[in-house]
Amino acid sequence: MKLFCSLALLFISMAGYSQENPYWFSDDIKKKMEDPAQSQSWKSQMSATYYSINGQYKSALESWDLTFGKVKKLSEADSLKLTKLIPVNAKDYILEKAGNEQVIIINEAHHNASHRAFASSLLQGLYDKGYRYLGLETLASDSLNTTKFASLNSGYYSQEPEFGNFIYNALKIGFKLFPYEAEGNNKEREIGEAKNISDYMEKNKEGKYIIYCGYQHAYEGIHKSWEKTMAGRLSDLTGINPFTIDQTQFSEKSNPKYNEPLLRIVNNTFPVILKDENQMIYNGEDKILYTDIKIVHPVTKYLKGRPDWMLTKSRKLYKIPSSEIPVYPVLVLAYRNGEFEQKGIPADIIELNTSKDDRFLILDKGEYEIVIKNKEYKVISRFEKKIR
Repeated sequence: MKLFCSLALLFISMAGYSQENPYWFSDDIKKKMEDPAQSQSWKSQMSATYYSINGQYKSALESWDLTFGKVKKLSEADSLKLTKLIPVNAKDYILEKAGNEQVIIINEAHHNASHRAFASSLLQGLYDKGYRYLGLETLASDSLNTTKFASLNSGYYSQEPEFGNFIYNALKIGFKLFPYEAEGNNKEREIGEAKNISDYMEKNKEGKYIIYCGYQHAYEGIHKSWEKTMAGRLSDLTGINPFTIDQTQFSEKSNPKYNEPLLRIVNNTFPVILKDENQMIYNGEDKILYTDIKIVHPVTKYLKGRPDWMLTKSRKLYKIPSSEIPVYPVLVLAYRNGEFEQKGIPADIIELNTSKDDRFLILDKGEYEIVIKNKEYKVISRFEKKIR
């Protein structure tokens, strides 16, 4: 199954990312997926990515699960084993562990924006532990180290608001960002990515590294198609055993029936890792492809129609005044001041189809320009707002 970091998906999409507006209405995303020549698998991956970029978290999960949602069952013995596992705060564990590491590799599912929010929450703590470099698979160049924010030209997946926020936070904290994508497929790509990272590390030795990637690139062990993944090959090239973190296996799906049974057993309200009674890390049952830890993300709750994981301590709900919306439907995009004209990434985006829809953005403290577009993608309202 070619669902993990599909190269066709990545490069077909990237071919047009600098040429067109990526922020679409739901109806237009559906129309783009009507091509009868494309497989259902392709449609699921592409629509999930499009919905994600447009801030529609739940629709992204639903689209992915149209093809990849599977019902999983546990035996009574396995269920008993899992009920004995002890949850530990994942962020606290990672930051404590990070002090003795040199390279951390953490993955994401490309359609799941919550993974970027969690990775972003680690940044300040990791910087305080000596981490100075952040490698991002999606980046097209390192020009954002000068601009200090991501633009539509920076990369493909980074067009998504939470990815843009992740990048903005990293640059604000002081990280130096770098790309490491490589041409080729399967084994060739893994080798190329690892070499690009290794070459960069050889030239920049005065700090520790975070490598952010998609899916199985973070896995250790022997891959059936790649032999070794980027993580394994990077270890071979540098002699450093990276601390690898998986966010994908135990993340929620669109429907509880597709969730890993472990999510129902743990029933956590914040990201955790699991230990057994001997304080050993539980990493799932796959002993061939593995990571040092696996994050168990909680099932999302919704506040004012928005995912609860978006509402961190520093963020606030902001209600769009109805007086600013002369017609429906509209897209509402919030840009940090000065970034809209420079093709920056919105800090948040919502679609409103009627006056009865929840009109809440979730924004960090700062000054924003709120841009409202109609169905023809014309700007019909712009105003400034300071979030205190």
